[in-house]
Amino acid sequence: MQIEEIYTVFKKYPHVQTDSRKLQQGELFFALKGPNFNGNIFTKKALELGAAYVIADEKQDFEDQRIILVDDVLLTLQALAKHHRNQFNIPFIAITGSNGKTTTKELLHEVLSSTYKTYTTVGNLNNHIGVPLTILKIKEDAEMAIIEMGANHVQEIESYCQYTQPTHGLITNIGKAHLEGFGGEEGVKKGKGELFDYIQLHHGMAFINRDDVAVNEIGEKVSKSVMYGSTGLHPVGNVLKSDPFLEVNISSENPFSIQTNLVGNYNLPNILASVCIGRYFEVSDEKIKNAIEHYKPSNSRSQLIKKESNSIILDAYNANPGSMKAAIENFSQMQGENKILLLGDMKELGENTADEHQVIISLIDQHKWKAVVLVGDYFGSLKHNYTGFENSVLAKEWFDNQYFENALILIKGSNSMHMEKIIQ
Repeated sequence: MQIEEIYTVFKKYPHVQTDSRKLQQGELFFALKGPNFNGNIFTKKALELGAAYVIADEKQDFEDQRIILVDDVLLTLQALAKHHRNQFNIPFIAITGSNGKTTTKELLHEVLSSTYKTYTTVGNLNNHIGVPLTILKIKEDAEMAIIEMGANHVQEIESYCQYTQPTHGLITNIGKAHLEGFGGEEGVKKGKGELFDYIQLHHGMAFINRDDVAVNEIGEKVSKSVMYGSTGLHPVGNVLKSDPFLEVNISSENPFSIQTNLVGNYNLPNILASVCIGRYFEVSDEKIKNAIEHYKPSNSRSQLIKKESNSIILDAYNANPGSMKAAIENFSQMQGENKILLLGDMKELGENTADEHQVIISLIDQHKWKAVVLVGDYFGSLKHNYTGFENSVLAKEWFDNQYFENALILIKGSNSMHMEKIIQ
């Protein structure tokens, strides 16, 4: 069956599902498979649950006209997303970067949706499956689309661009994230830069973080661009205060301040990106200010949680050397003497693992803390004078027996460390 024919089916049944456990009646079930799963084996179950059609790439031992057999389910999903994308003549804004992708995406959604019907990546659906699923959720009334793109190796962003076809692109920053997959810092720069390569080739517009040297360097290849940052061209912004919530000033002909619900001055570039893009698309400053002030972080991203007399900064959705360093430095500048660090391992650093964790330990050594707990094998393999645990379960047992009062607590680590469990 040709992709045009499958698209006709999709138009009748525009809800796509890849998890048979979540399947609703009338949805299209794409039987994806990978190293540890094979959706084809759930074909019969999906039909029994009421799937309108099942797109599979393995022949079943029974016949059913609701089975659409294709050569490769994943490639078909991506091709269908591309075909759907081609039905729109609206801005498609792609966002990638080492840190701040999701926060910037969420802030930008608040800003643009104040004026336009905006469809945006939900949660962290930013990989080879999530990106096409996001595109397929865009409806005919769309005026804007925001697509988050995650990557851990070169040519990944390039592949997403083939079916997303972004008209506008933003790289939040370039740092030491997924070094193992990218093969080092230069690999990170090359991989993230694939977005700007596509933007330039297709005469699109890039939004460039003036404060990030690497982003500026690869941004020079783009003919059409708008810059933002703490100096230079508008919009220019700076931190007014960050203890605990970040308040920023936006300098312009009519300057204004934004009181956010975000913790950490490292969120300044994320806010400026949203202001920059909002203004580019002619959203008023009043709507920009109200939208950003309305946003409240969730999913363990720069959340401030009050628990009895303690204030907990939960920033445990992910961690790499850049974000870990920024979080610790920001935390060290906050007021209060009862500061407690609960830090988990940083993953996917490859041969840089030991060195980068040692850098974090050295940074911790430079400040005074009431308590420091380091969780995971990577921190555990290094010499330090702090409390250490193998996992977050053991760290939670320790934490529950401390009875801290009036403490300020930072919890951070890679997602797989499950550091959020310490306070659950």
